[in-house]
Amino acid sequence: MALNPFAAPQPRVPLAAGAVSSVDPCRLYGTVYLETDPRRKGQCFGVVYQEPEEAFADLLVYQENNKLFADKVGLWYLSDSRDFADYVLFVTDNRNLADFSFHYTKVRNYAGCRKQ
Repeated sequence: MALNPFAAPQPRVPLAAGAVSSVDPCRLYGTVYLETDPRRKGQCFGVVYQEPEEAFADLLVYQENNKLFADKVGLWYLSDSRDFADYVLFVTDNRNLADFSFHYTKVRNYAGCRKQ
């Protein structure tokens, strides 16, 4: 590739620009482990806030009992081990530090991303 005169040069992107990305709650489903230890925050996929009110949550989550049924957005199977989870999310008590907020719903059909 380096000797190919027709190859377009790769654009230079600063390291910080690639690291600044927001977690999209509309793509999360499957096995999730909720981390509460602040020392492991850097090893998590994202930071979330558990919203007490449904109206203000970015994502409505239905907690599945079987991980095979957690196959759509908002359907989570909560894992006891972070090693077997698809996503490890750090739960914060400060809404301003979270990438997104979620609220548990009791109705499976209501689970999913809220339209903005």
